Amino acid sequence: MSTNWLKYEPHEPADLLGWRGASRYYDPKYIEAFKLELEAVKKVRNEFGLKNLNVMIPFCRTVEEAEKVTKIMADEGLERSRDFKVFMMAEIPSNIILADKFNKYVDGYSIGSNDLTMLIMGTDRNNDAVSALYDERNLAVKRAIRHLIKTAHKDGKTVSICGQAPSEYPDFTEFLVKSGIDYVSVNPDMVKETKLNVAHFEQRILLDKATGLGMQDTEDYEW
Repeated sequence: MSTNWLKYEPHEPADLLGWRGASRYYDPKYIEAFKLELEAVKKVRNEFGLKNLNVMIPFCRTVEEAEKVTKIMADEGLERSRDFKVFMMAEIPSNIILADKFNKYVDGYSIGSNDLTMLIMGTDRNNDAVSALYDERNLAVKRAIRHLIKTAHKDGKTVSICGQAPSEYPDFTEFLVKSGIDYVSVNPDMVKETKLNVAHFEQRILLDKATGLGMQDTEDYEW
C-alpha cells in the first residue's frame, strides 16, 4: 500500500476532532490546494455553465473561520450573491450557539447530525464502549436543532439535514417537520416513504394549529 499520503496528511490520534474542514482552507500548508478546489468550482460554473453548483463549508469551528474562508473565496472570484450560495455544515455546538453570528457569512445550513450528536453527547460513535449513548433523538440534540432552525429563519437562512436519522426514525422526521426544517436528506430507498410521512406530519401540524394542540411539544424543545 502506498504511503505517499503521509507527506500531506499528519498522523492524528483523534482524526474526528483534528485538522479537518474549514481549518485546512486558510492554513498555509493547505491554502494553495484550497484555491485549486475553488478553481474547479469556477470551471464547472463558468465554463460548463452549471450555475446550480454552490458550496458548503464543513466543520467550521468559529465565526472567525467562516469570515476567513469566505474572504478567500471572494478574493478568488467566488463571492456570495443571488447567483452563488455559500452554505455551512452545522455539526459543532458552536455553530448552534453562535448561529446568529454565523448567519452573516452563509446563506443556510446543513445539519450534520452524526458529528453534532457526537459532540453534544461527548461520545465517540466509533468507540464500542460508549457508542450506546450515541442517539440523535436525545433531547439535548433536538433542542440544539430546533434552536438552529429558529435562529437561522430569523435572518432568512435555510436549514436542511443530512445523516442517517431521518431515514431510520420516522419520529425524528416528524420532529424536524414540526420544527420547520426546510429540507430533509434521506437514503434513496426511503424517499417515497419519507415523502408520505412528511405530507402526513404537515397535515397534522395544520390540524393542531386549528385545534390549539401541539403546544406542549413546542415547549419541550425550547431552550
